[in-house]
Amino acid sequence: MIVFDKLWAVMREKNISQYKLINEYGISPAQITRLKRNENVKVSILNTLCNILDCDICDIIEFIKDE
Repeated sequence: MIVFDKLWAVMREKNISQYKLINEYGISPAQITRLKRNENVKVSILNTLCNILDCDICDIIEFIKDE
């Protein structure tokens, strides 16, 4: 399972809120909700987040093997 727990830590570190992602960077509130729920998101959203946060993909997502 892919989880986005690391994303929230990086956002705190870079002082970028969900509000800022939505209102300044145009990320859809629905995509934020999907990230919170560890649901499927578009690769383009992940690309945009990496650009906004100036980080690598492995800094914001993690794979946890299903049991």
